[in-house]
Amino acid sequence: MINTWIYRTLTEQQRETQKKLAEELSISPLLAQLLVQRDILTFEDARSFFRPDLSNLHDPFLMADMDNAVKRLTKAMKHNEKILVYGDYDVDGTTSVALVYKFLKQFYSNIDFYIPDRYNEGYGISIQGIDFAKAQDFKLVIALDCGIKAIEKVKYAASLGVDFIICDHHTPDDVLPPAVAVLDPKRDDCNYPYKHLSGCGVGFKLMQAFAITNNIGFSQLTPLLDLLALSIASDIVPITGENRILAFYGLKQINSNPSVGLKGILEVCGLLDKEITISDIVFKIGPRINASGRMKQASEVVELLVSSDHVFAKEKSDTINEYNNDRKDLDKNITDEAIALIAADKRYIDRKSIVVHKPDWHKGVIGIVASRLSEEYYKPSIVLTNSNGLASGSARSVSGFDIYKAIDSCRDLLENFGGHMYAAGLSMKEENIPAFTERFEKFVAENILEEQTYPQIEIDAVLEFKDITPKFFRVLKQFGPFGPGNMKPIFVSKKVFDYGTSRLVGKEQEHLKLELVDSSSENVMNGIAFRMHEYNDHLKALNPLDICYTVEENSFNGNISIQLMIRDIKIENK
Repeated sequence: MINTWIYRTLTEQQRETQKKLAEELSISPLLAQLLVQRDILTFEDARSFFRPDLSNLHDPFLMADMDNAVKRLTKAMKHNEKILVYGDYDVDGTTSVALVYKFLKQFYSNIDFYIPDRYNEGYGISIQGIDFAKAQDFKLVIALDCGIKAIEKVKYAASLGVDFIICDHHTPDDVLPPAVAVLDPKRDDCNYPYKHLSGCGVGFKLMQAFAITNNIGFSQLTPLLDLLALSIASDIVPITGENRILAFYGLKQINSNPSVGLKGILEVCGLLDKEITISDIVFKIGPRINASGRMKQASEVVELLVSSDHVFAKEKSDTINEYNNDRKDLDKNITDEAIALIAADKRYIDRKSIVVHKPDWHKGVIGIVASRLSEEYYKPSIVLTNSNGLASGSARSVSGFDIYKAIDSCRDLLENFGGHMYAAGLSMKEENIPAFTERFEKFVAENILEEQTYPQIEIDAVLEFKDITPKFFRVLKQFGPFGPGNMKPIFVSKKVFDYGTSRLVGKEQEHLKLELVDSSSENVMNGIAFRMHEYNDHLKALNPLDICYTVEENSFNGNISIQLMIRDIKIENK
C-alpha cells in the first residue's frame, strides 16, 4: 500500500517561538521546530521535557474516590482481612497485579493474586473469580485494568460480603459499579489532571496514595517502575505528561536494576547487554508476556514478575518464550485464513470496514490478527471466534478513527464490550453477527474521513545530511522515550544517491543496506531499508531517491554509529 507523506508545517507565530527556543536553548532551528511541534513552547516547558522529574507527578488524591480506596485498603490490613489482587490477562493487567502485589507484600502477608482464564472466564471480573474470592474468604478485591463496567458482578460480590476497589482506565458508562471505590481518570466527575494513565498506572497511583497515608517513602515504589514502563509501552497509551515521567524512570530502572523476573525475560529476548527502549518493550518483551495469557495461563507471568528466585525466573522465562514461538505460528496461520476469507468475499472491495468470523479460531491471538488485518487493508477490523456460547472478538482501528464509538453504536446487539479509541473487545450472540456487520459498516462508512482510509506518514522536517551531526543526534535522543503523543521524529531527505557501496542483504536479498550521499556535504550516511529490495536497480543506476526515515544509533562489534532507519522511499514521478 502506498504511503502518503504529510509534511508538518509551522504557523508564523510558531516560527517566532521556534527562533526564540533555538536561541535560549542553544540548539539548531531544526530541533527547536521539533519542540514546537510537540507543544513545547517555553524554556520551562523544554526543561521539564528534557529533564523529567518524579517530583512533577500529580497528587494521587486528586483522583475521584482515592480517599475511599486508601481508607478501605488500610482498614483491611488493620483487621488482617484477606486481600485479592485481581487483573486482566494482558501485559497491562499482569504488570498491574505484579506491581500492587509486590508493593503490598512488603508490609502485609495475607494477600494473594488472581488472573481470570481467558477461555473459561473471559475478560474482566468474572463470576468464577468472585466465587473463588468468597470460597477462600477474601474480603477485599483490588481489580486492576478491568471492572469499570462490571455493575452486576460487583453487586453480586457485595451480596456475598466481598468488597471491590476498581482501578481501571477504560471508558466508563454513565453508571459506575457500586464498588467501595472506583478509580478511573476517565470518569466524567474525576478531576485528575492526566487522563491517559495505563491500568498499571492507576494501580500505581493507589499505591502512591497508600504510601503517602502510611508515611512510606517514595523510594519503596521506585523499584516497581520497571513494571509500569512495560504497561505504558505495551498498552500503547500516550507517552506524554505523567506517563512520560513514569516511562522515563521505568526505563532507567529496567536498564540499571531490573527485577529478577524481568531479567529472565530480557535474557530470552537477547536484550541483557543492550539499552532497553520503548520499542524493545513493544516488539520483544510485551509479546512474550502476552503469550502466556494467549496460549496458557497469564498467572504464570505474574509468578515470574514477582519472583526473586533466579533459577525459577530462568525456567519460567524459557517456557514463556516457547509460548511466544507457538503464538507466532498460530497467528500467522489464522491471519492467512482471514485474508483468504476476505479475498473470497467481493463485498470487501467497497467496504470501509472488516468483520470476519470463524468459530474455531484460537481466541488468544485474534487481537493480533485484527491488528494485522487493519494494517494490511487499512480498515477498522474486527475478528470473531466462538467462546463460551458467544461470538467473541477483538477490534483494531486505523489512525484517527474511534473504533470504540463505532462498536458502541451497535451496543444493543452486544452482550459485552469495552476498550479504547484504537482497540476494543466485544461479544455477541452468533445470530447477531450479520446485523452487527452491517450496522458497524454503516457507522464506519458514514463517519470515517477520507484521509483515514489510506496510510499516512507525518514528516516532522526535511533534512540535508549536513544537518545530522553528533550534537544533533545527542539532543534528539533526549526527546525520548518515544511513543504515542511523542513519536520518534520522522525526516525526509530529497535527491539522495548511492555512494556506490549500497547492496542487497538478508536471506533472500530482500533488504537494502544503504550508503548514501546528497549534495549538501561529503557525509556518507548509512541506512537500512527492510523489505525494499525493489529499489536496488534504480539506486544502482545512480538515480536519485527521496527517503523518509528515523535517525537511530547502530551498535556493531563495539562500534556505535548513526544509522537511518528507512520508513519509505519515493521516486520522482512514481
